[in-house]
Amino acid sequence: MLFSSLVFLFYFLPILIGVYFLTPKRGRNYVLLLFGFVFHAWGGTGFTVLLIASIVVNFLVAKQLGKKRPSAKKWLTAGILFNVVLLLSFKYVAFFVENLNGMMLFFNQNASPFGGIKILLPLGISFFTFQQMSMLWDIYRKEETQKITFSNTALYVSFFPQLIAGPIVRYNDIIDEIKSRKETFDLFYSGIQRFMLGVFKKVVIANGCGLIIDTILKENISQLDSSAAWFGIIAYAFQIFFDFSGYSDMAIGLGRMFGFRILENFNFPYIAGSIQDFWRRWHISLSSWFKDYVYIPLGGNKLGNTRTYFNLFVVFLLTGFWHGATWSFVFWGLFHGFFIIIERGFLGKILKKLPGIVGWIYTILVVLIGWVYFRVSDFSEATTYVSRMFDFRSNLNLNVYSFVKTDHLFTFSFAIILSIPWKLIVNRLFKTDIASNQIVVSLRTLLLFTGFLFSVMALMTESYNPFIYFNF
Repeated sequence: MLFSSLVFLFYFLPILIGVYFLTPKRGRNYVLLLFGFVFHAWGGTGFTVLLIASIVVNFLVAKQLGKKRPSAKKWLTAGILFNVVLLLSFKYVAFFVENLNGMMLFFNQNASPFGGIKILLPLGISFFTFQQMSMLWDIYRKEETQKITFSNTALYVSFFPQLIAGPIVRYNDIIDEIKSRKETFDLFYSGIQRFMLGVFKKVVIANGCGLIIDTILKENISQLDSSAAWFGIIAYAFQIFFDFSGYSDMAIGLGRMFGFRILENFNFPYIAGSIQDFWRRWHISLSSWFKDYVYIPLGGNKLGNTRTYFNLFVVFLLTGFWHGATWSFVFWGLFHGFFIIIERGFLGKILKKLPGIVGWIYTILVVLIGWVYFRVSDFSEATTYVSRMFDFRSNLNLNVYSFVKTDHLFTFSFAIILSIPWKLIVNRLFKTDIASNQIVVSLRTLLLFTGFLFSVMALMTESYNPFIYFNF
């Protein structure tokens, strides 16, 4: 079930809101727990059985960690291994088998000895396994024993706004709100507004840009000229940003409706002036997760430059692999890791001395080239696409005019506008908080409701509604 679906908007969510607020406070967590499992089961009851089993095992480990026994470290290791094996089994076994078959075929020139394996990817497995690993770490390091109850643990993992595609919510950040929170009209109303913004981002911008890159990639990539190649990858850059940031906005908004304050996951990444800055702004919950649970435990930057570079290499190798079991994703992660390392080594100092526009152009170029390998799963085809971006011959068959339509200009305009922190810019110009101005508040509310109605009409008339991060 998608947040941007008519079933969710007009059946699931209204019913949940009604049941939730008619239920006494002591029972509201159980309402969220029940609806969370229903939401997940919409994608397959077998997946939900796996989710419940994962919650039970992690809860049992968490209880042992909460007792602060001498064997706590062994329990932590066992819990982490369980989650890692679970993730590897469902997400990466087919990848390993495919590559092993390829190696055997190369050396023996025989048929693939292990055959092909196809495993359905359980919804949200990358997110709920990471959340539970962080929960075990947090409890091992600090958490109080009395907070570890099955209902609290189950709701932490299965809370439906962030269950399928994040943000990756930390146990320490939300456990107190699970135990006790206060729902207010102002928080509920701000949640509605944030949710509507997310729906508009997803349905109007992400879907519109997704159609562009899908159409271009249906053609023969080798026949694209540079204008068409750049048009396509810019469209994809907007699609993936507004797909995922739109989902995060919806998740944050839904959380507020029920009294939760989920942390931000994006901070205008396309205005970044370096790749380091980009990763401080992009998928913040994932970046901070790898920093706190991989980079720092490996030693961070405290063991010398060589070890720091190695730690960064590991983090970005895992970042790429986390997103998907293909070599293109691995390359994408290492590609970003390479620029992180050279920025830390010398390039960052140079960029600080140059005009900001230089750093921005460099960053956008790196990010866009990286997105090619993220979108095109076949590595050789992705490389061909990048070559088309920088081949400026004008005698190729497919140029930008073969694909561009009038409505694309409106989609790109909305994308550009919402990629820039206008509120901060205006506040600095006028030296006041423009958002508190009543006229601005009324205009913003009108625009949000108009955009939401436009999104609903689009959902009623169009069938194209993919959600990229469901794949991860």
